[in-house]
Amino acid sequence: MRDALGMTGAQLGSRMGIRPQTVETIEKSEASGTIQLSTLRRAAEALDCTLVYALVPNTSLEAALNGRARKIALRELQRVAHTMRLEAQGTDDADLESRIQAYIRDQLSERDLWSEK
Repeated sequence: MRDALGMTGAQLGSRMGIRPQTVETIEKSEASGTIQLSTLRRAAEALDCTLVYALVPNTSLEAALNGRARKIALRELQRVAHTMRLEAQGTDDADLESRIQAYIRDQLSERDLWSEK
């Protein structure tokens, strides 16, 4: 942003009340991902900018919740199916999707989704 505004490191340093060498250090730490948010906020203010810090999900929240619930349901249902096969009581895979949905509906709550078991 400093370059886009045509501002030198010395000018930004002056606006921030720091030495030009410190601006260089700040810019290197930002590039490496080690900058502190408070420092980045000060730099943004000196550049007349607003710092926006956000976590952006890779999928929709609904897709993330559904995917996690399916993973847990499949794991648990496969464990039960394995035990039943050992007891010669195997289950039919034809109704797997309905059993997954029933497990999610009847056995899981949102709190259960992120506990590692």
